[in-house]
Formats: sequence, C-alpha cells, structure tokens
Amino acid sequence: MLVLVPTPIGNIGDISLRAIEALSSADTLLCEDTRVTKKLIHILKERYNTIFKSEQNFISLHSHNEKEFIEKLEPSFFEQNVIYVSDAGMPGISDPGAALVKYCQDNGVKYDVMPGANALLTAFVASGFAEGKMLFWGFLPHKGKDRAASLLGALGSGYTTILYESPHRLDKLLTELSHEEPSRKLFLAKELTKRYQNYYFGTADEIRQKLDVNLRGEWVVVIEAKEAQNSSAISQNDILELDLPKKVQAKLISKITGENTKACYERLLNL
Repeated sequence: MLVLVPTPIGNIGDISLRAIEALSSADTLLCEDTRVTKKLIHILKERYNTIFKSEQNFISLHSHNEKEFIEKLEPSFFEQNVIYVSDAGMPGISDPGAALVKYCQDNGVKYDVMPGANALLTAFVASGFAEGKMLFWGFLPHKGKDRAASLLGALGSGYTTILYESPHRLDKLLTELSHEEPSRKLFLAKELTKRYQNYYFGTADEIRQKLDVNLRGEWVVVIEAKEAQNSSAISQNDILELDLPKKVQAKLISKITGENTKACYERLLNL
C-alpha cells in the first residue's frame, strides 16, 4: 500500500498523530530529499519518543527522477508499507506525488492520502478575502512572455488566486503587479508557521513599502478576486503601447483596473 503523508511546513508541532504512526511503521520511505526526511524522523524520535522500525529503506524520489522511477515500478513493490513525503507540506501540491497516485490507479494498487499542513490553504484562509472560490496558480514561469501571459491569466481568472513565489523574484512580482493592477488588493504570507511568520495586506506598492529589505523565506501571494476577463481582454500594457495622450490612456486604464483616473494620470506622468 502507498500512503502520501504531509509533513510540517515549518512548525514541527503541526505533524499529526496519524502521520507519525505512518512514518514509524513504514517499510520504505520515498522522499523528495532523504536528508530532510531523516532529519524529521530524528526530531520525532527525540521530541516525542517515537519508536520507528529498526530497518527502514529510504529512496530519493523527486521531480528530476520521478518519471524514470515510476517507469521501472512493479505493483508488487507496494506489498510492503510504502510512504511518500515531500520536504514540507502536502505531496502533489507543487511537489511530486501526483504521478504516484496515477500509477496506483492504473495498476490497482491500494493508496491513501492523509490530510495535513498546507501553505496554500493556510494563506487562503488568512487572507480574509470573502470570495469563497479560489484558484491555485502555483509558480509563475521565471521570465519572458510566458511569465507575462501567466500573470495576466492569474489576474483575470475571476477567482481569488494563489501563487507561490521565491524570495529572489518577489520584488519583481510586486513590480509587475503594480504595473498591471496598481489598485488590486493582495495578501502576502511569509514563512508560514515558522518563527518569522508575517502577513502583509494592501496593494503591491503599499506592501513594498512595508517589506523589510530581507526577503528571504517562503512566500505565498494571494490575489483578491476580480471579474473574469476573457483571453482577448485588453491589458494596461496594451493601452500604454497605443499612441494616445496620457490623459486618454489614464481614462482607459482606470476603466479596466478601477484606479482613480487622476491618480492613474499622475502615475503615468512619472513612468
């Protein structure tokens, strides 16, 4: 049998009793990083006096070797107790795991998924955005037209949209959001459940003013819902590329963003 087990995203106290039991009774642990999993098990032994099987097999299974590993699998491998854990949080959410579930479905292998710590849902609830529907966008492409198109898709989704972003691209993201949707409300969660956890709320420019110079850590960005745009909807960049007086550009941009026309005009003068 295969069991996908979520692990704490920061605070070790968020591990569940079921997760501890599954980890301690596993014959084989498939790990995104075996070093991280072994460290977690060491902490559980020390802090909670958990007794683990004396001989457990640790196998590295991450995004770079997942396809090759699964191609070589036999259903008989799961006649033992097999656990899969990512480094933190719920396997299959921006981490490997989904392909293993698909393999089990295709080959009649029994499997289960345990509930547990997850940055996506934690940030969504903490954002306070009233829209009940949400869309997980994951990580944006790193650069170029793919990134720009993906960001516009997130902004025009019509749902409260949640992104993960690395610390060295966070300022870039806020600059892009300020440029595309200067009045859109955002919620940023830094280092969820950890010692330096912090919440930030406001527009992109407002949040940039609040941020410490040190952006290190894990970040979740929640974008407040706005009426969905179709794929051909005009963006602020499209308007700025038109040979129009800035006053006209400001009026058009205010129509699609909700920004005050005068404030928009003054911002365009400073571009």
